[in-house]
Amino acid sequence: MTPLRFEWDDEATHAPALSGSRAVYLVPPPGAATPEAVVLPLLQRALELGVERVVLLSAAALEAGGPAAGQIHAALPELGMDWAVLRPSWFMQNLWNPEHHVGAAVLADREFVTATGQGRVAFVDAADIAVVAAHALLDQPAPKTDLVLTGPDALSYDDAAKVLTRATGRPVRHRASSADEAIKYMVAAGLPRELAEMLAAMETAIAAGAEDRVTDTVERITGRRPRDLATAVVTDDPFPPEPT
Repeated sequence: MTPLRFEWDDEATHAPALSGSRAVYLVPPPGAATPEAVVLPLLQRALELGVERVVLLSAAALEAGGPAAGQIHAALPELGMDWAVLRPSWFMQNLWNPEHHVGAAVLADREFVTATGQGRVAFVDAADIAVVAAHALLDQPAPKTDLVLTGPDALSYDDAAKVLTRATGRPVRHRASSADEAIKYMVAAGLPRELAEMLAAMETAIAAGAEDRVTDTVERITGRRPRDLATAVVTDDPFPPEPT
C-alpha cells in the first residue's frame, strides 16, 4: 500500500486520502478550538466520495453539541452515513507521555502537576480504545451512538502516582495546583495558552467529580476486561533505566 499525504490545512490532500475508502476513523485537528470548521467540510467530501461510515474520536468530557469535537458529534446523525463516537476517559498513556498532556505527564522528575485535587478518573488504555475503534468501524450494524470508554478503576492522581510507583519501583508524585498554576506550568512547557486553559478547566471539572465513573463499554464490545493502570505501565515500560 502506497502511503498518502494528508494535511488538515491542505484541501488538495483530502480527496486522495478518502477515495476508495468505505470507513473513516476521524481524529480532529489537535488543539483546534473550532475543529468543526475543517472537519465537517471533509466529511461532506467523504460522503460524496462514497464513504459509508465515520468513527469520531472525541472525549468523555465532551457531550454532543459541546465545544471542540462536541460540535462534530452533534452533526454526525444528519450526515447520511453510518457513525459512532468514541468518548474515552483520559488516556493512561497521558500519564507518562508529555506530548499528549504535558501538565499531567510524568516528566523527568516523575511528577504530575494538575488541578484535579482528589477528583477521580477511570483512566483508559489507548490499546483498548483501538480495539473498540476497530469494532465501531467494522461491526454490523453500525453503533450509531456514542460510546463512553473507561478503564476498570476510578483513581485520583494521587492514586495513579502510587500505582506507578509500585509498578515501576521508582517514586512518582502528584503535585496538586490551582488552575492558574496549572496553566502557567503548561504554557511554560510549550502549550498554547488557549489549549492550556481548556485543559485546566477539564482538570477542575475532574476535581468536581465530572470523570468519576466506570463503564462496561470496553468489555461489552470487545468481550474482555479493559487493562488496568498497573498492567498498562508495565507493558509500555515508559521510564528509562536509572543511571548507574
